[in-house]
Amino acid sequence: MNICEKINHAGASFQSLSESWADSSSPGGKMILTIFAGIAEFERELIIERTSAGRKLAQKNGVEFGRPSKFSPEQIDAVKTLINSGSPVKQVAETFKVHSATIYRILQKLDRNNIEA
Repeated sequence: MNICEKINHAGASFQSLSESWADSSSPGGKMILTIFAGIAEFERELIIERTSAGRKLAQKNGVEFGRPSKFSPEQIDAVKTLINSGSPVKQVAETFKVHSATIYRILQKLDRNNIEA
């Protein structure tokens, strides 16, 4: 509908070659395009609503979104042990063959979990 309005504003009109009802120069064509645009918007809102409800239900059921963790719970415990024993982050990262930022993200997640617990 927005594209048709831009075309009309430029002084032209939209007319489908295969669908006679899709003609933005006639009142009937404008009405049909407006109705279809309203239906499309309604359907889009329903999809957003259903998707949001599904995401909330999945989170409630323990589904974690996003990229899978590169570290197992045992490896995370090992990272925590190494850091608590005084090993530098860079050395821990080299031990696990990951970037230092990965270790920092693990430590941030551990800190958040300790604060929330």
